[in-house]
Amino acid sequence: MTPSADSTSDVNQKLVDQYTEIARLAGGLAHEIKNPLSTIRLNMELLAEDFSESDNPRDRRALSKVQVVQRECQRLEKLLDNFLDFAKVRRPKRKPTNLNDQVREVLDFFRPKARECGIEVIDYLASDLPTVLLDRESFRGSLLNLVLNAQQAMPDGGQLMVRTSATGDGVALDLIDTGRGMDESTRAHIFDAFFSTKSGGSGLGLPTARKIIEAHGGRIRVQSEPGRGTQFTIKLPVPARLAAVPDVPAQET
Repeated sequence: MTPSADSTSDVNQKLVDQYTEIARLAGGLAHEIKNPLSTIRLNMELLAEDFSESDNPRDRRALSKVQVVQRECQRLEKLLDNFLDFAKVRRPKRKPTNLNDQVREVLDFFRPKARECGIEVIDYLASDLPTVLLDRESFRGSLLNLVLNAQQAMPDGGQLMVRTSATGDGVALDLIDTGRGMDESTRAHIFDAFFSTKSGGSGLGLPTARKIIEAHGGRIRVQSEPGRGTQFTIKLPVPARLAAVPDVPAQET
């Protein structure tokens, strides 16, 4: 017997409610951890100030140990912030948006860092893209995360190409870098929470980016080979009522 639409909707709502409750509890726990962690960090800063004025070898050794605790506190606080962002229940406030405008904003922000790192940024943004519905702030955050991920994959410089195009049922955004690439084993786990190949990485950046994209009704996939770079492709749907209206830039008067 095929389940009715109402029963399927009830099951989906129960799953959403369960996830919401788990996310709420996880967020509460993370906040409870952050409070004593902040106290530890503050006291470590006070101790560091006391020991920094001494030339005594014993005090200098103590200062070195205090600084290790400070770094670990900072790392844990960053991890908790990333976890809270990942665990957040996402109900994006989507508005009709020009995807190219969002891409340009992120690339304009990134270009100074790209020049500093020897990365050439090339963009091919289709002029006939249909309008999409985006929560602009959260989508920009996920896109910036992918761009910074590409930068980290090119420590010796390289090229980042960003292109947009219309598809049969929506739009596509490709980010292609000439970095180190990934083997099959790494590629299979990059969207797993807490999986990271970077020293000190939280392993939550890409999973969070995927959650944001999926909350928009989109999907993300990755293609990569060691030594040949990586391509992330984001596909976003276009609502039927907007699909017939291409997003053509207004002409200057």
